[in-house]
Amino acid sequence: MSLNRDIKTEMLLAWYDRNGRTLPWRSDPTPYHVWLSEIMLQQTRVEAVKEYYRRFTEALPDVRALAQAPEEQYMKLWEGLGYYSRVRNLHKAAVQIMEDHGGQMPPTKKELLALSGIGDYTSSAIASIAFGERTPAIDGNLLRVYARMMKEEENIKTGTAKKKAEAWFLKFMPEDRPGDFNQAVMDLGATVCLPNGAPECGRCPWKEFCRAHADGTELRYPVIPPKKERRKEEKTILVLIDETGRIALRKRPEKGLLAGLWEYPAAEGKKSSKEVLSAVRELLGGAAGNSLPSGFDVLDLEFLPKAKHIFSHIEWHMTGFAVWVRKPAAGEVPLQWVTPQELSETYAVPTALVKYTEWIRDRFKITE
Repeated sequence: MSLNRDIKTEMLLAWYDRNGRTLPWRSDPTPYHVWLSEIMLQQTRVEAVKEYYRRFTEALPDVRALAQAPEEQYMKLWEGLGYYSRVRNLHKAAVQIMEDHGGQMPPTKKELLALSGIGDYTSSAIASIAFGERTPAIDGNLLRVYARMMKEEENIKTGTAKKKAEAWFLKFMPEDRPGDFNQAVMDLGATVCLPNGAPECGRCPWKEFCRAHADGTELRYPVIPPKKERRKEEKTILVLIDETGRIALRKRPEKGLLAGLWEYPAAEGKKSSKEVLSAVRELLGGAAGNSLPSGFDVLDLEFLPKAKHIFSHIEWHMTGFAVWVRKPAAGEVPLQWVTPQELSETYAVPTALVKYTEWIRDRFKITE
């Protein structure tokens, strides 16, 4: 390394040693802990992840436990974090590790990339932090720091820009502390070189080397294309409750949005109270406009709070109804009926429906 590179590296690591964030997964950075934390942190704020990480590691403390866990357990532990394909891939990868690697996380980026759900960033983070491989972990924080340091005019989301950032950071990454270097830049981006609002350049160990800071153009970088407008969808959520207090759930398809999760039945569009009965008929297997299936009867309706949930590409605008029904003691019904306690303890319901889950908990006085 040149003298200039040594200075940058030493200044960054000295800053990190004094100012690095105290995070639960950093206290014991085993490969499993690093892997789990990095997957949880995708698309999710650090503060939101901490409690999920604690609960998950208490219930499933290692790769073997995760590989052997039933689907309902790991899905329930993930409930509320969103992007549920992450935990499905965690489980698949844990099985791969047990079957193909003797229960030991493979130590190189190349091998890690072969595991389900592990891409370029996550493989680099695990390889550098847990195994000491010298490979930059290029996430949004590193890209933002690079873009401001170098006044990168290219769209930072492109593959070309990411390769340039990787090559730039690799020049300064030390042989002895590659994981700390990656985490130092992550912390720099998360706490100083901020994504929203003005960066706090006065606290930056690299400010004297930053091209954007030199001419006061920090807010121009990184260059990011405008986001596409989200599609809006109207839904009517139906919380069906039978005479014994059981709640109706149905499982979403195994592919697509919220794949494989349990949900309250819903009808497309914003339904009035008069239209709800027809929607219930369809859900229970009858045709719209016909009578309810034999043995069923709608006893009462109650308006529930409206709700809104924003996904990356769509918005759900929801109207809700509690629908009390009498159902036959036997017979084929295309729904899963569960007690409120079972709903709380066993079934993973999307955060998008949290307002209706909270209503059920309040109504039936269910505590965590």
